[in-house]
Amino acid sequence: MASHPLPISRRVLVVDDNAAIHEDFRKILGGNTESSAELLAAERLLLGEAAPGVARPAFEIDTALQGQEGVARVRRALEEERPYSMAFIDMRMPPGWDGLETILRLWELDPHVQVVICSAHSDYDWTEVVARLDHSDKLLVIKKPFEPIEVLQCANALTRKWDNERTLRRQVEHLERVVEARTQGLEAANKQLRHLASHDALTGLPNRVLLDDRLSQAVAHAEQDGHSFGVAMFDLDRFKVVNDSLGHRAGDALIKEVAHRLAGVARGTDTVGRLGGDEFLFIMDRLAKHEDAEHIARRAVKALELPIRLDGVDLHTSASIGIAMFPADGKSAEALIANADAAMYCAKQRGRNNIQCYAEGMNSATQERVKLESDLHQALSLKQLELHYQPKVDTKTGLIHGVEALVRWRHPHRGLVPPGEFIPLAESCGLIDGIGEWVVRESCRQARAWQLEGLPPLRVAVNLSAFQFRQGNLLQMIREALQAAQLEPRFLEVEITESALMSDPEESVTILEQLSRMGVVVSVDDFGTGYSSMSYLRRFPIDKLKIDRGFIAELISRADDASIVRAIVSLAHSLRLKVVAEGVETSEQLNVLQSLGCDQYQGFWFSPAVPATQFAALLRESQHKTGPAPDSLLDRTYSKLAYRPPRA
Repeated sequence: MASHPLPISRRVLVVDDNAAIHEDFRKILGGNTESSAELLAAERLLLGEAAPGVARPAFEIDTALQGQEGVARVRRALEEERPYSMAFIDMRMPPGWDGLETILRLWELDPHVQVVICSAHSDYDWTEVVARLDHSDKLLVIKKPFEPIEVLQCANALTRKWDNERTLRRQVEHLERVVEARTQGLEAANKQLRHLASHDALTGLPNRVLLDDRLSQAVAHAEQDGHSFGVAMFDLDRFKVVNDSLGHRAGDALIKEVAHRLAGVARGTDTVGRLGGDEFLFIMDRLAKHEDAEHIARRAVKALELPIRLDGVDLHTSASIGIAMFPADGKSAEALIANADAAMYCAKQRGRNNIQCYAEGMNSATQERVKLESDLHQALSLKQLELHYQPKVDTKTGLIHGVEALVRWRHPHRGLVPPGEFIPLAESCGLIDGIGEWVVRESCRQARAWQLEGLPPLRVAVNLSAFQFRQGNLLQMIREALQAAQLEPRFLEVEITESALMSDPEESVTILEQLSRMGVVVSVDDFGTGYSSMSYLRRFPIDKLKIDRGFIAELISRADDASIVRAIVSLAHSLRLKVVAEGVETSEQLNVLQSLGCDQYQGFWFSPAVPATQFAALLRESQHKTGPAPDSLLDRTYSKLAYRPPRA
């Protein structure tokens, strides 16, 4: 924004010990005062002269008889922020300072004022005088007696020069402020960039770059001083479930809170940093013994125990922790990180939420996991995945009422890889979505293929991960799979875990209503392990509850589990839902389920999950023993689907 021009200052100081000289200056420089202007106009009128085209400049004149008085006036003018633009100074002013001393004192106060030396004496070496005044470009010399035009021209020129210099100084000062502000902005931006280069943008903790540097320094100091230190790798348990069910914003909030709690555990010499995702590295400096590292890790576990409230839900988070010690478990930064990671992976395998210290042989498990993940990326394209099918059997009649499709991975060298090994791996590396879509499409295709072979029409059930359930293209994906297989929607059942549904109940209601309107049957899987609200359970357009296998395993030996199963069956039937028990392995379990009124079961007691051809043979054999099941059996259920008007 342009600055307003400052008014031209015409303040002039006259320092001379002769008061008559003061009057001369006033007459010469005060020509535009009101009285003198009137007198000059009358004089021109009397003489018949024309008025000049340009008005003479007017000056504000102040006087002093001695140098000390003049310097005092200059000081006062500066305090009032009305400085003098120039001064006429006599060279000899006894008994006080002479002109040279006065000029030097005056310039000490105000180095910008312009000066004219006035002297009637010729005994001065003016070259020496100018040299003593440092050859100043603010200095002129005129001799007395002087012509009025000399005084007027000096005053006019020097005051304008002073004003121009003042304007230039102000502009330079403004530019300097602008440059300073921009420089400070650039320095702040550069400081922020340097910080971001070495710190995590989300948590503010050191990132991998700074952690590598800190760890290298720790190794160098430990080698020099002969002390030990520890490296702990933290990986949050089930973090992907939070991300998939509550969204990335909630996941970020969880990461920030965990970072804050871990940083609170660190001592002054320790370093806590984020490697990325849900992984943190804790460098525990100068430890007297191995147990000290475990003690710090246990404090971290304790810090994470308190629930974290996100979106109205109390989340209980935990971490799997692996510890490696210098120099026992590695003498380089790379070796320490690799061994701490191996110990952390071992902690996950042993049930999560625990601490494992590195031991020989753990690395092989880590390397095996990396190789397995690499192979899994190609499994789908190489058609190594296949579906096995486990019958869902009517508890009373023994008829196969439906089937659950379970994915298997037939590895070319490892053979059949259990789902417990590769499903968590697929979730952690982002492959679960592609695998889940393939399972839906292949299940629909196989169900239709069995119908075309003449087998009784059965409903095939598929499991949806929390991530799949929250994706925006779920309905389109299911619709396309049904259309591609030419399978009626009533022959497809989707199973969603109770915890996935309750992560965002309102959104779940919307998704389930759309699935139900499509004609797809919906089951709540692992029921009894989550935190369902009765109000939402009543609102959910679902068809079945699947009792978690954990309750079935202790059904005979624990009376409490039998009571829970009885309560679930009663609750489901009161809501017109069907109940399925999974994990039935003995006749005793089946007998109890029959007495409790459970509708269906699945498990090893009837048949494990088998390939499609074996299941077809099993279905034919069951049909031969019990006779063909009427087609209406498929729709005979307590569920809400049974009460819909028949389709046209």
